[in-house]
Amino acid sequence: MKNDLHPGLTIRLFTDQKCFGPGVAELLHRVETEHSLRAAAGAMEMAYSKAWRIVRTAEEALGFRLLHSSTGGKNGGGATLTPEARQFLEAYDRFCEELNAQADSLFRSCFAFYQ
Repeated sequence: MKNDLHPGLTIRLFTDQKCFGPGVAELLHRVETEHSLRAAAGAMEMAYSKAWRIVRTAEEALGFRLLHSSTGGKNGGGATLTPEARQFLEAYDRFCEELNAQADSLFRSCFAFYQ
């Protein structure tokens, strides 16, 4: 019996350095749902300081801010994606979806003998 062989792509984007990939994308998606970088980092079992480092590195490489954040207080703190971050994240997600669909098609063609 043959195993269910399939491709698994991981998309990373680069400037002069790696600046955006599945980890940054997941962190931003979680910020959208949690409205907090701290909560997003916690949900990913990541230190808050590491989450900030990831965000700052991506912002520096991309040339725009990813998050609007506010410190705690009466209404508590929080974070939201900037419009540029939201547009970039949507483009990244779409690119990954379309590339994975193409990869699946190419895989079926190239590995037809295996299936």
